[in-house]
Amino acid sequence: MNLNFYLDKVEAEISNLGLPVKPERLYSPLNYFLNLGGKRLRPVLTLIATEFGGHSFQKSMDAALAIEFFHNFTLIHDDIMDEAPLRRGLPTVHEKWNQNVAILSGDVLLVKAYQLLSNQSKEHFSDLIWLFNKTAVEVCEGQQLDMDFESQDQVTIDEYIEMIRLKTSVLLGCALEFGFIVSNQNKENRDKIYSFGVNLGIAFQIQDDLLDLFGDPEKVGKQIGGDVKSNKKTLLYLLAEEKSKSNSTNELDSLKNMTDLDLRVQKTKELYLKIGVLEEAKKYQEKYYQKALETLNSIEISNSKNALMEVVEFLFNREH
Repeated sequence: MNLNFYLDKVEAEISNLGLPVKPERLYSPLNYFLNLGGKRLRPVLTLIATEFGGHSFQKSMDAALAIEFFHNFTLIHDDIMDEAPLRRGLPTVHEKWNQNVAILSGDVLLVKAYQLLSNQSKEHFSDLIWLFNKTAVEVCEGQQLDMDFESQDQVTIDEYIEMIRLKTSVLLGCALEFGFIVSNQNKENRDKIYSFGVNLGIAFQIQDDLLDLFGDPEKVGKQIGGDVKSNKKTLLYLLAEEKSKSNSTNELDSLKNMTDLDLRVQKTKELYLKIGVLEEAKKYQEKYYQKALETLNSIEISNSKNALMEVVEFLFNREH
């Protein structure tokens, strides 16, 4: 079975959940946002990991949907904090309605995630809820660090990697470990599949940083250069800062002071290409992909890893 099989199963389950109709301004935004689609990467990982662990993917469907609902909750709130106008090529919830509607609708998604998780068997619920709560706190910690970095004078690459580990990667690790919890895998294998997800997530986020500036806006589905306009200290920026210091140039500082944001994005792309930042960032990405693969290959289970390898291949070559 390929990724599309699992993706179709997730989409069908989301469509069949049947969210309430009223209050209309609470649930319409949720239906709108969930119908924007997306990669559904996290729930798909849960289903694939469950089958890799030796059980039917159906056994973890509610846990997979809980992960997806939590993820969408964070996206709605992130869009508010980032003042993002677009998500997947369409207006964000706070732009289409308003901030108060977006906050409340996002909160309902979080509660729905807990409701879905409570549908899992009592045998697994304790481990699932402990990991889910730990992950939820870490995602919030990562988001706060991301916002702190915008006004922080100095950020190291190690600090940046830790931020994206928390903000993005731990949720991928959680999604995968959910599958191994439900399929009754031992603690050693659970730790390994989690580590695989975390390293995959770091590489995934670096790819997001690259696409934010160098991607095709029609494929990416959001404004290009959003990180540059928000003065986010991405890996690209931090690598450029290192190179600027070593070359005794103030080009990067002068770009930060440009009031024409579109011009700032254009000039930043030109600078990054000129000083080789894109190539350096891709080396970091490759490093974490390789770490992920090494961990995956160390898991001693006789079941096929083909579906997980397909995920790795998709993420490494994606354009959105």
